[in-house]
Amino acid sequence: MRTLISSAFVSLDGVVEAPGGESGYRNAGWTFKDIDFLPEAFEIKGREQEEATAMLLGRVSYEAFSPVWPDMADFARYKTLPKYVVSTTLAEGDLVPNWGETTILRSLDEVAALKETEGGPIIVHGSASLNRALSDAGLIDRYHLLVFPLLLGAGKRLFSDTDKDTQKLKLVEYAAYANGLQKQIFDVVR
Repeated sequence: MRTLISSAFVSLDGVVEAPGGESGYRNAGWTFKDIDFLPEAFEIKGREQEEATAMLLGRVSYEAFSPVWPDMADFARYKTLPKYVVSTTLAEGDLVPNWGETTILRSLDEVAALKETEGGPIIVHGSASLNRALSDAGLIDRYHLLVFPLLLGAGKRLFSDTDKDTQKLKLVEYAAYANGLQKQIFDVVR
């Protein structure tokens, strides 16, 4: 079984919306505002690219990343990985031609079936709605969180507010950095 890893930039109060500056959110770009850049705090992002064997995205994140990531040197490794987009509305004609193999999955059942295939870790970037659905369905195996020392209030959250049984996590790696960021890596306990 493949490991499904949710990777997120998240505020202390759980917001993941628009960390890079996307329009339409009043606190857009919060990862770059008033926080010193320390390369060591982002080491996990390079490691993710090396360890991942596939990428899973929701439609909104695919539409945000696919026009820019294929040509960015920082994300060169992702160009070679198979990509899976979970969407009920995206059509084959909506896929970009310069980002490698991309498959549209129409349901969480198809994500569960993908996890049953041979291969290494599958990484999920962005995709707030998809992350909440995957978590609620018990499909996420690990969380890679870079927690920013910010309280953003309103915004899309990483975790849903669904009334469900407690989900235990085991902290497997942790680091705190001089700029206030914290790396928290959790395995989901089953």
